[in-house]
Amino acid sequence: MPRTTVVESPGCPPLRALTTDILGLVKVVEARAKPAGAAKVVETWGAPDADRAIVAASLADRATDPVLAVARKKGVVELLNPLNGDALAAVKTVGPAANDGGAEVDPLVALHLFTRQASDSMLGTFIACTDKGKASIRSITKENASSGSDAGPSTTWDVCSGGNVQFCSVDHGESYAIFGGKGIEVNLWDITSCSKTWSAKSPRANSLGIFTRPWFTAATFLCKDDHRKILACTNDHQVRLYDTALQRRPAISVDFRESPIKAVAADPNGHDVYIGTGTGDLASFDMRTGKLLGCYIGKCSGSIRSIVRHPELPLIASCGLDSYLRIWDTNTRQLLSAVFLKQHLTTVVIDSHFSVEEPEETKFKQLESSVEADAEVGKEKKSKIIEEDEETEAEVRKDKKKKKSKTIEDDDQSGVVDGNDSDGEMYARKEKKKKSRTVEEDEELDSDGEVCTTKRRKSGERSKCAKKSKK
Repeated sequence: MPRTTVVESPGCPPLRALTTDILGLVKVVEARAKPAGAAKVVETWGAPDADRAIVAASLADRATDPVLAVARKKGVVELLNPLNGDALAAVKTVGPAANDGGAEVDPLVALHLFTRQASDSMLGTFIACTDKGKASIRSITKENASSGSDAGPSTTWDVCSGGNVQFCSVDHGESYAIFGGKGIEVNLWDITSCSKTWSAKSPRANSLGIFTRPWFTAATFLCKDDHRKILACTNDHQVRLYDTALQRRPAISVDFRESPIKAVAADPNGHDVYIGTGTGDLASFDMRTGKLLGCYIGKCSGSIRSIVRHPELPLIASCGLDSYLRIWDTNTRQLLSAVFLKQHLTTVVIDSHFSVEEPEETKFKQLESSVEADAEVGKEKKSKIIEEDEETEAEVRKDKKKKKSKTIEDDDQSGVVDGNDSDGEMYARKEKKKKSRTVEEDEELDSDGEVCTTKRRKSGERSKCAKKSKK
């Protein structure tokens, strides 16, 4: 059973990290709760395939048009959209050349994607290095992204004559790069001219006269503004600080535990560093004095292969062969969250522009869409109300018509009496006689056939009718 320590995780602030593994998958881990919440996997990109294992990854952490570059086992560098995982381009590097048996001879081991953009038409520029020391710089435009062809300057050079390169690190200004590995001393290169500017010198032999062969496993630039200070870690558990402006041998050398150091990351303050060992130990050092600041609570159960420091929050993320992504607090050195990702992990990167709050543009678009939806709903409601009103009016009209027809029928049937009822028949005859008398009294016909009604009599035409009747 792996050796683990159970520690309660209080949760981490809003965070977004992307991990890569040996099956070629990219997994997105997010923590969205405020002020702290549990991190969990929200997306997985790609299909599991051991032949497409990701050996290195780099993120161009830009506020607009960010790009994620991953180096596959077969020597292919792919550019992905880190927001949705869409493939932007794929380029075959100078990497692995296969022999007759199909085995890899020179696989990719290091990759760095430049953050700065030469132009708006440029999709990305990256530097890659193989195990045998073949370094190359490639640029890809948006026009040639689909075909995978290069655009702009494409340079290739050898960073060593022998040995195995294990890392490549680029400074914050992206003008210098350091390489090193098994049998290779740390050396500094000017990227613009592809020329070596400095190379480390092996330390002196020990008291027994034993000289150790150089074996560097990880390195980084200590300061953002000064590319001359280099921090390198070795396979024989040493942390070395080099000042290229002073000497070739290390200015400070510190031993830590008894296992090889596999990962290192620098703090933005310019003097603290974080290291991870092959047995899962994670610690921080102050390289001004070489003093150990402390070890992180909650031991990992496998080799740590990648450490990244958040540029703004006091957090670091680590991953490795125990298949866990862990988020740590740099102030208390306590574990904030741990996520099990099933496969052996190779690299972790942090999206520093991630925010739980949506940007103003998306909010404005959502407001517009909601207003349009409300307007459509209002129109539908109005049309329904109008239809209902028309239906009710039609029904009312029908009811009125029915009532009128019923009243007419009742009026017509009021004088009709059953023939068997003699009293009713007599009453009906009397009513008819009364009606005829009233008609005769109201209407008087003159000799010309003109009718003299009561209205005409009231209007003063009675004398006229009377004269006509006398004549």
